[in-house]
Amino acid sequence: MSALEKALSYSKKVGTDECDIIRVKKKITTVRITDSEIAEIKQNFDESFGIRLIQDKKITSMQTTNEDEIEKSIDNAFRTFANLKSREFWEGLPHKVEHKVLDGTFDEKLNQISGSKSTDIAQNMIDSSINDKINTITGSLNIVSENFELMNSNGLNFNDKATYISGIINAESEFGEIPVSGIGHASGRTLANFSAEKIGSDAKKMSIESINPQKVDSGSYSIIFEPYSVGELLAFIVAANFNFKTFSEKKSCFSNHHEKEIAVKQFNLIDDPHVSEGIGTKSVDDEGVGTKKQSLIEKGIFKNTYSNLFDSYKEAKQSTGNASRPGSPMGRSAEPISISAPHNLKITPGDQSQEEMIKETKHGLLVGRLWYTYAVNPIKGDFSCTARSGIRIIENGEIRGPGKSVRIIHNLPTMMKNISGIGNNQRNVIQWASLPSITPSIKVENISVNSI
Repeated sequence: MSALEKALSYSKKVGTDECDIIRVKKKITTVRITDSEIAEIKQNFDESFGIRLIQDKKITSMQTTNEDEIEKSIDNAFRTFANLKSREFWEGLPHKVEHKVLDGTFDEKLNQISGSKSTDIAQNMIDSSINDKINTITGSLNIVSENFELMNSNGLNFNDKATYISGIINAESEFGEIPVSGIGHASGRTLANFSAEKIGSDAKKMSIESINPQKVDSGSYSIIFEPYSVGELLAFIVAANFNFKTFSEKKSCFSNHHEKEIAVKQFNLIDDPHVSEGIGTKSVDDEGVGTKKQSLIEKGIFKNTYSNLFDSYKEAKQSTGNASRPGSPMGRSAEPISISAPHNLKITPGDQSQEEMIKETKHGLLVGRLWYTYAVNPIKGDFSCTARSGIRIIENGEIRGPGKSVRIIHNLPTMMKNISGIGNNQRNVIQWASLPSITPSIKVENISVNSI
């Protein structure tokens, strides 16, 4: 009998109505880059268990890294039921679910990767960043191989293997009047589709092209957000507004706009849990509910939200299969209580190249990277962010040169209605410890910026 089966048997013995248990086994390889060289390589092997108990619609949970402590943990959690309130809306854990093996989610080469091979990949990232005008190179490479198991007292038994890889380089230059930097990044699920060289070359290009930036006058601009900066907006500004809990509590800036137009007609935002190479791709969510592709915004119309079991039951709805137990730096964890989260936020690409978008811009900025992105007033959709590097000034369809830092304080509903272009350069993007997205460049009109 496995540890999970023993936990279920013991939870039934002590008198719980329902139980689910998760085991996550992970191999995490991290290569840290500092001062233009590999500073550290670490390989960690983790195993942890998360257990949720339900009795008389009261819910409690616990987590442990010690298999021998599971029964003791269940006893301790069981004693908390007397102090808990029944969740009368709770309808039960899922039953059996069909697990489909999806393309581009597990790579035996990543699963078996050695420390020396990981070091070689990181060194390629460094080598492709090197230039006489680059002073310092920093960054990291993270490779994760995991086995995720989920069982519950309703007969559900799910096992999934997954691999992940993500690399980032920050190339800093002091060649000009002020220090500047550039970023390169890539992420995916298989080694064959991961390019260490492109990470370094992208960082080098952004940094060199940022040397001797000019002041950007405060005013209104057309802004072309490149994929990495769009991913920042999706993760920290856009996504939460489509969380069913946020929506139903009237805390989304779109709470009163379901089935209404909230963006331009050419804009489509999809949560796609089945796309190959997606960091969030999975056929079954982290509670055992089958996942599905769904449109959050379709042709500019607000169509759907995402949710887990608890948040859905609370409003007499069914889960959309978006239960998430996010792990760091990627993958899943054994958190006993899930949150609601999109799997892969995907913007449908347009038919314009980024070069064409630039040529059509009279007075604008090209923004490659955003920092300090956060909601100022989530209910109204107001947000703030800072463009500190990777800024290009565009005048009459041509890039005039690099620009200095600017602060953007804007409004999400307004921004969505002012999208004037969607690129065809779709890329996987994942911010540190945040939501994965798949997005092209986006051009937005009439954005006010303030010089810093």
